[in-house]
Amino acid sequence: MERGNILIKNASELVTCSGFSLKKGKEMNDLHIINDGAVIIEEGIIKAVGATQEVLKSISEDDYEVIDASQKTVLPGFVDSHTHFIFGGYRAEEFSWRLRGDSYMEIMNRGGGIINSVKGTKEASKEELIKLGKKRLNSMLSFGVTTVEGKSGYGLDFETEIKQLEVMEELDKIHPLDIVKTFLGAHAVPKEYKGREDEFIDFIIEDVLPIVKKRNLAEFCDIFCEKNVFSVEQSRRLLLKAKEMGMKLKIHADEIVRLGGAELAAEIEAVSADHLLQASDDGIKAMAQRGVVATLLPCTAFSLKEEFARGRYMIDNGCAVALATDFNPGSCFTESIPLVIALATLYMKMSIEETITALTINGAAAIDKADTIGSIDVGKKGDIVIHEFPSYKFLPYHIGVSTVEQVIKNGIMVYDKNKVFDNI
Repeated sequence: MERGNILIKNASELVTCSGFSLKKGKEMNDLHIINDGAVIIEEGIIKAVGATQEVLKSISEDDYEVIDASQKTVLPGFVDSHTHFIFGGYRAEEFSWRLRGDSYMEIMNRGGGIINSVKGTKEASKEELIKLGKKRLNSMLSFGVTTVEGKSGYGLDFETEIKQLEVMEELDKIHPLDIVKTFLGAHAVPKEYKGREDEFIDFIIEDVLPIVKKRNLAEFCDIFCEKNVFSVEQSRRLLLKAKEMGMKLKIHADEIVRLGGAELAAEIEAVSADHLLQASDDGIKAMAQRGVVATLLPCTAFSLKEEFARGRYMIDNGCAVALATDFNPGSCFTESIPLVIALATLYMKMSIEETITALTINGAAAIDKADTIGSIDVGKKGDIVIHEFPSYKFLPYHIGVSTVEQVIKNGIMVYDKNKVFDNI
């Protein structure tokens, strides 16, 4: 579909989240709101932002598809910067085990967890995974997500890891959402490598990573740095090799045990460190100093009945905090942005303003895209969400319910809750 020219006018609140890089600490409270705001998008790019009266002075409305956003709130598209949305099979039984008190690590140690999803993903064809992925992306879109990060990691072998990345590559071509691909080949230790974790890291570095890079199948490399999974030293070795190859870095850090993942993220200058439930004070401060985005995943802590990451402490100590769903078949089977917002504001002591920043410009920074998405600024992509209520303060107030009415992606209306579009 061709990108048209769109004028959004009369927005009760135009929440621009203005900026072209991550926002740290107190900066996260500044949403740069324009009352009675307007936005012009031409050929998919934002061309003007300001008060409606001022924006209308220099144009003819007849040249645009006009959207009257009276009594509505306009925000940037949300960026879900940590997901595992390409997988086969489900783990509902494991969830019931957790409800009766079994821990995540107990389930993992008896053959459940990530290894369980590996089997289902290996068995699924590319066509099946594309169909499933499209359905999941449609759901994300309905929550106002316009860019999503997706990880491999349910293969732990050459063929399936490549298959997952190829599926995301295909979906990026055919679906309105932009997909940022992350290679997470070191997501768990395969059974055949138990006790030989260093050899598995060698396999990833020598046999898989070069092909991923050569074929440009992923922008980021990630690893699950955790007790009984991969050590800090193993994580350092893989990530530095990926960095040497020109890939950007992410790390699953300090989720279950305080291992030093946050410190490692700062040391190697990862773009983001994710989870961080057990991150140390020193690790958090080091991340703040190095500009590593702390990507927090409250739905996962909620699902696992764990204490939430210390978002308030991180922000107060100068960190840039992002929020994401961690949508996956095991520890967090939800793509609900409204649930993320509710948990962050009600239980993580984050303000509404910090929460919105964490899902927009800081989410963009967590995938190194803050220069092109994550805010309503001239020159950025026309990724905009219109919410049905007159203030952003309704987002957490309407608890757990989506307030999204319309989604514009690259200057194209791709979602309207009252309509069905053929291109989705």
